[in-house]
Amino acid sequence: MRATVHTTAFDGAEAIAREQSVSFRPDTGGQELGLVNLYPEMGYQEVSFFGGAITDAVGAVLEGMPPEKAREVIDACFGPRGLGYRAIRTHIDSCDFATGQYSAVTDPGDKSLRTFSLARDERRILPWIRAACDAAGENLPVMLSPWSPPPFMKTNGSRNGGGHLKKECYPLWARYLCRYIREYRDRGINVTALSVQNEPNAAQTWDSCLYTPEEERTFLAEYLYPRLRRAGLGDVDVYIWDHNKERLFDRACAEIDRRTDHMVAGLAFHWYSGDHFDALRLVREKFPGKKLLFSEGCIEYSRFGRDQLANAQMYAHDMLGNFRAGMNGFLDWNIVLNEEGGPNHVGNYCEAPLIWNAGTGEVEVKLSYHYIGHFSRYVRPGAQRVATTNFSDRLEVAAFRNPDGTLAVIFLNRTQRPFPVALRLDGHILPIDLEGNSIATAVF
Repeated sequence: MRATVHTTAFDGAEAIAREQSVSFRPDTGGQELGLVNLYPEMGYQEVSFFGGAITDAVGAVLEGMPPEKAREVIDACFGPRGLGYRAIRTHIDSCDFATGQYSAVTDPGDKSLRTFSLARDERRILPWIRAACDAAGENLPVMLSPWSPPPFMKTNGSRNGGGHLKKECYPLWARYLCRYIREYRDRGINVTALSVQNEPNAAQTWDSCLYTPEEERTFLAEYLYPRLRRAGLGDVDVYIWDHNKERLFDRACAEIDRRTDHMVAGLAFHWYSGDHFDALRLVREKFPGKKLLFSEGCIEYSRFGRDQLANAQMYAHDMLGNFRAGMNGFLDWNIVLNEEGGPNHVGNYCEAPLIWNAGTGEVEVKLSYHYIGHFSRYVRPGAQRVATTNFSDRLEVAAFRNPDGTLAVIFLNRTQRPFPVALRLDGHILPIDLEGNSIATAVF
C-alpha cells in the first residue's frame, strides 16, 4: 500500500509545495518511538463542509478587479482546482466589513415591511454568491447572520455600540429575518442556516447588538422559531451564540432546555478569545446531537502582525484543535480583501487568505490559503473524523475517513526542526519526514 503525502513548507517569502509517494512497510512490533497510531474503526463527528464568507467588502473588492482576476479569486476558493469550498456565510444588513452601513428597512413607521429592499445585496453580494455556485457546480448552502437590527428597533438607537433589541420589536425583527431568508431563496440562493445574532456578547464600535442568554432564548423560542415555522422556513438550521469559544459551553447550558432543544440545530463559534478546545468538547459531550460550526475567524491587524508563517499556523492549529474537539464545519471569514485589509467602514482591517493588490494588479496568495487547503482539498463533505494517538505535544494531528473510503491524515509541525513520524495502521507503518515549519496531508 502506498500513500501520497502533500507538504507545504515556507522559505520566508513564499509557499513551497511538494508531493511524494510513500510506501507502507510492515510493522514488526519493535518500533516504540515516533509513532502516530491511526484507528479508522473509531469514528467521531461528521464533517459537513469547508467554506468562506462573501461580504459587502468582498463584493467591493471583486467588482473593482478586472473580470478575469475576480473569476480567478472565485475559482481559487470554490472551484474544484482551488480550495473546493462548499458553503458560504454572509451578513444580514451591514457589518463592519461593508463600505457603509445600511438596512433593508429604514422607516421606523414601516411595521409591515412594505419598504423592505435588498438593492444593496443585489448589487454587491448576490452576484458573487451566484458566481461561487457556478464555480462549484452546485447551489451551495448559505448561512445568514445579523450584526444589528435597524436602529429604530434598538434600545440605543444605533447600529453601533451594542444596545439591545427592544422587547416590543421582537415580533417585527423575527418577521424581518424571515423576510430576508425568503427574499434570498426567491432569488435562487440556497439559505440553509441562520444564526440568531453575530457576537451577542460584544458591544462593538461597528454594527452590533447584545443579547443575554435569557434574551436570546426568549427571542428564539417565542418569536423567531415560531415565525420560521409559519413562514414555511422550518428547514432552516438555527445556530445560537456565534461568538468566541470561552463561553460556548455556558451559553449552550443556559439556552438549550426541553423547550428549545429541537429549535437549536447547533452552536456557531469564533476564535478571537483563544483555543478553548475543551469548551467544544464539553458541548459535544453534553449535547451530542448539536452541530458545532466554526463560523468566523481572521487575522486582526490590530492584534497580530503580517507574519505569514505565524498566521498560517494559527489557522491550522485552531482547525486541528477544533476538529479533535468535535467541530463539524468550517467557515472562514472574508475570502478576499484589498492590500489594506478592507474595505471596512470603521477601519477594523484584517488579513484574508487572498489579497488583491490594485497597485500591482495581482492577487497575493497568503500562506494561510495553502494551509486551509490541506484540510478542504482532502477532507470531503460527509467525512468522519477518526481516532489517532500522538507521541509529542510538538506535533498536531487529526485524521478523517472520506465517504469514498480514502483516509486523510493532517500533520502540523510548528517547530523549526524536521520531525520524523511513523504513522501506524493495522500492521503497517508509513514513514513520513515532516519538514520544519510545515504542514502535510497523507492520503491513501
